[in-house]
Amino acid sequence: MSLQEKFNALEEMRMKSQAGGGPERVKKQHDSGKLTARERINILLDKGSFEEIGAFVQHRSKDFGLDKQQFPGDGVVTGFGKIDGRPVYVYSQDFTVLGGSLSETHAEKICKIMDLAVKNGIPVIGLNDSGGARIQEGVVSLGGYAEVFWRNSMASGVIPQLSAVMGPCAGGAVYSPAITDFIFMVQDTSFMFVTGPNVVKTVTHEEVSSEDLGGASAHSTKSGVCHFTSDNDAECLMQLRRLYSYLPLNCEEKPPSASPAEPETSKAEALDSLVPDNANKPYDIKDVIEGIVDANSFMEVHEQYAENIVVGFARLDGRSVGIVANQPLSLAGCLDINASIKGARFVRFCDAFNIPLVVFEDVPGFLPGTDQEWGGIIKHGAKLLYAFCEATVPKVTIITRKAYGGAYDVMNSKHIRADYNVAWPTAEIAVMGTKGAVEIIFRKEIAQADDPAAKQAELEASYEEAFANPYRAAAHGYVDEVIYPHETRKKLIRVMEVIQHKVDTVPRKKHDNLPL
Repeated sequence: MSLQEKFNALEEMRMKSQAGGGPERVKKQHDSGKLTARERINILLDKGSFEEIGAFVQHRSKDFGLDKQQFPGDGVVTGFGKIDGRPVYVYSQDFTVLGGSLSETHAEKICKIMDLAVKNGIPVIGLNDSGGARIQEGVVSLGGYAEVFWRNSMASGVIPQLSAVMGPCAGGAVYSPAITDFIFMVQDTSFMFVTGPNVVKTVTHEEVSSEDLGGASAHSTKSGVCHFTSDNDAECLMQLRRLYSYLPLNCEEKPPSASPAEPETSKAEALDSLVPDNANKPYDIKDVIEGIVDANSFMEVHEQYAENIVVGFARLDGRSVGIVANQPLSLAGCLDINASIKGARFVRFCDAFNIPLVVFEDVPGFLPGTDQEWGGIIKHGAKLLYAFCEATVPKVTIITRKAYGGAYDVMNSKHIRADYNVAWPTAEIAVMGTKGAVEIIFRKEIAQADDPAAKQAELEASYEEAFANPYRAAAHGYVDEVIYPHETRKKLIRVMEVIQHKVDTVPRKKHDNLPL
């Protein structure tokens, strides 16, 4: 064979690999509202930066006629490239090739990428679009899934792992995204479930669609499995690029910085009047966040799930930070089971990847009720407490209003190694609210009074003046300073500059035993 013939053979193989499942299947992919595996990579990565690995890999199966269905790449495109100039490994399942089903070699390609990512300290992004295990290969394909799961587990906390579910993801396939740090889904075209609608109907006799059972809406609002949703593939991939800009490459690095951007003047100036005079009147904690962090930098995580706590990434004078905030607009900002789990998971991610934590606190306590108690609020609430306790990154807290009871302790209090705690003049730091405290402490006085209602009102006013303020906590050093709201950004920037190189440790151990 001549040199030119060899070159021609190479070009033919490349064209076969690039073609995926062929024009008809590509058209079907487009008709269903989805991009192809390579189109997704082209949007996700910087132009011209992708280097493919394993383009000519083919499966080894001969059963059930598979030997006559050979496609170079075997249903997954793997390699590395850059996002905003920073390196990343990526794999993108190709639904046009045998439904993106995972075979032995398909799994080997993903595992190779993950091994390289860990060795080189570079994040990995998985774009999932697969019909599941390749049934014709039997246990071999199942073993491939387990190989991927093991690598997900070992990479956890070492490198960021991001998953975009951009088509079906069912059965055992769901556990790889579940182990990763963040999951993105696309409305109407992506689904995740352990058992599909047909199995559900057979076993429980429930009639449910794929979308209702495991679509983006279900997982972003009900289960909490999904962190980000988008309307189409392109929007999802741009969300991935944006999230990537906040994250370090690995656990040994600091997160990247950007150019500082002052918050919008109107939002910053509104801070002093945001908290209402009436302690029972709600306000939007996101207005507080946006009045303090860099303009347009707040990227909320889990926006539609457990809305009584707000978490997300932002920048403070250009530095990447993690935000955790109680939301008075939902359940009065109480902590419940879902909020505790949501907050704990986010705090642990930030701690694993050296992202400082900024906490905005307005919490009247844990949500009462039999549903919460029987659902394990003690155990689940302890997860958030544990996460803050074990975190060694820079941690600051701003108490905007209520900080009551055990929830005061949980929300990054000074007692669990927070570095800088401040309170606004509107802060109320106490065991419980004024009304409840007075009813317990002065029960006899109120009962014996000629006018119990008037007596209670008098005692409440006295108690509020003495206790419903931040100054007792400040006198004990539990808050470092009481500040005007408009001073918050300036003071946080100064503090972060000082504590950015903080070194803290936890006792030597094999691993902790988080209250799962």
